[in-house]
Amino acid sequence: MTTTTLAVLVPLLPFLGAAAGLLLGRTSPGFVRPLAVLPPLASLVLAVAVAVRQGGGQAIDAHTELTPTGSVPIELALHIDGFAALVAVLVGVVATCVQIYSTGYLRDDPRYPSYAALVSLFTSAMLLVVYSGDLMVLLVGWEIMGICSYFLVGHYWETPEARAASLKAFLVTKLGDVPFLIGLFALATDAGSFRITSVLGTVASGGLHHPTLVALLLLAGVAGKSALFPLHTWLPDAMAGPTPVSALIHAATMVAAGIYFVARLLPVFQASSAAMVVLAVMAGVTMAGSGLAALAQDDIKRVLAYSTIGQLGYMAGALAVGDRGAAVFHLLAHGAFKALLFLAAGVVIHASGTNSLAVMSRMKGLRNRVPDAYWTMTVALLALAAIPPFSGFFSKEAVLGAAEHVATGHTEHAPGAAGWIVLITGMVTAVLTAAYATRLWLLAFHGQGTEAPDHGRQPVTMTAVLWVLAVPSLAFGLTYGPLPGWFDGRDLTPVLTTSVLGTGLALVGVVITYGAWRHTTAMALRVPLGAVAAHPDADAGLVEAEAIASHEPAFGDVAYVPDPADPGRLLLGPLHRHAAVGFHLDAVYHALFVRPVQAGAQLVRFLDREVVDTYVRGAGALPRWLGAAVRRAQTGNVQTYVSALLAGTVVLVVAAVLVATGA
Repeated sequence: MTTTTLAVLVPLLPFLGAAAGLLLGRTSPGFVRPLAVLPPLASLVLAVAVAVRQGGGQAIDAHTELTPTGSVPIELALHIDGFAALVAVLVGVVATCVQIYSTGYLRDDPRYPSYAALVSLFTSAMLLVVYSGDLMVLLVGWEIMGICSYFLVGHYWETPEARAASLKAFLVTKLGDVPFLIGLFALATDAGSFRITSVLGTVASGGLHHPTLVALLLLAGVAGKSALFPLHTWLPDAMAGPTPVSALIHAATMVAAGIYFVARLLPVFQASSAAMVVLAVMAGVTMAGSGLAALAQDDIKRVLAYSTIGQLGYMAGALAVGDRGAAVFHLLAHGAFKALLFLAAGVVIHASGTNSLAVMSRMKGLRNRVPDAYWTMTVALLALAAIPPFSGFFSKEAVLGAAEHVATGHTEHAPGAAGWIVLITGMVTAVLTAAYATRLWLLAFHGQGTEAPDHGRQPVTMTAVLWVLAVPSLAFGLTYGPLPGWFDGRDLTPVLTTSVLGTGLALVGVVITYGAWRHTTAMALRVPLGAVAAHPDADAGLVEAEAIASHEPAFGDVAYVPDPADPGRLLLGPLHRHAAVGFHLDAVYHALFVRPVQAGAQLVRFLDREVVDTYVRGAGALPRWLGAAVRRAQTGNVQTYVSALLAGTVVLVVAAVLVATGA
């Protein structure tokens, strides 16, 4: 079987699995789980085979014209380089793990068949984006992911949080997709083709007429899809969906698509120095702002959501300094440990009956209830904090090293200003990342108070997946040595200066957070946990705990005061209340966009009711009055009709006499 055939089957198998799952989900429930797990698993095997055959060497290209479309053709094209091969393997690994995990996590969910089918469709769409060599075909996968995220985030549609989150995710990403589509058309017009190779050839020959405008239009779509500032606000709210969906979105699909798109078309953005600086600013604000916000979150999944936003900022920062090898390296490493973090968080939620860190901090012995989640999540948090020798250390240092090279003038792939922005904000974010990772670990697993509730042992399908993902979280960073050809031949060896400085800052964040936790724990209030343990829906194995009480200040009959044992409150001080709500960016958007639209709608309603309807009512008033007058004459009394007839006759006779006399 040729490599091209194998590559076509990689996105096709999950798509067929999704179609079969939707068709057979209700009539043949016994086929649901095999149809959920086997297609992505087979796709993973084929993706590995494609990666082995590609070998990090010459890109594999194949194309056929879909249909005549005029001057700019649309083609079914494949373009598989080292980046595409590795990202496809990541998507396959995470999707397979998520599907296996979901068989236990949502084992009694009545909507599991549709959920599993949508996850497979989501996977297929991302693989289409990864392998596609044509921008229009890539756009198809891009938009399918958007609608899948809408349905999956809103899986618990009974809760208002899930409904609002799914709608927000869809609308915010579509807001970026409008200029993104315009940018794609402008790019294809200059290149005369939607083929990625043709576009890159046009850029190399200087044929792109308005590079800054095109790059900025494309960045709008990337900001929406990859949750970069200022279109990142949908991602924390998307935590209202099931935890396995969060793992899929954050680790291998959706948010990775925007970063991957920029990496694939990086020369388009490098053609404009202004666009590279804008991307660097977006990355810097995204990194630092999300780090502060994560340090103030109480919901364990929202901490991880802001963490994802910050790591996407690192990837965008690597692209802003012209190093797509470092960006994709961090994308791959982050995909492994972030999937592990979310799935481990799902086990913790399952065991504790809540996703509130404030509540978990008052549970003693929670780590003993979930030893698998405890140890694997520790590995993932160390990778997130970039502590050597875990994978996040190598990939994050590749980003900082690339920024340092640009900032100090050792390379001309990007403006020096972009290098300094990424380097400084990256160092600041290293401290913040280590701080919120340490805070999460301490509050979730080292609580002091009432004994943690015992909801039984977690299914093996959930815990086994954690250990599978722990392996790349620990060891993937070491692949920079044997696989340089997969990353454009880029030497990803950590730079001594940024390695020492970055690791030192991370350790400072760990030590300061631990000291703050020890100080605040001594003053912690003791609040009983009986209401949580007795909550009728506390076992989140059947229903997601955050669908019950993700944003509620009370659990059962006990209202919990703000946790004084939270080191985030001490570290952030007066900034805490602002960081906890994402620095009021949603409120700003509401004031700038929602209120004016609502005011405009009210004005239109007023004009329609008071002006347009007035004319309509006036036009109908005269006929109504005439009708009423005629209706009064229709009494049904024969004598009245005869009298009126005689009176009319008299009037006519008199009128005729007067006319004759006057004549």
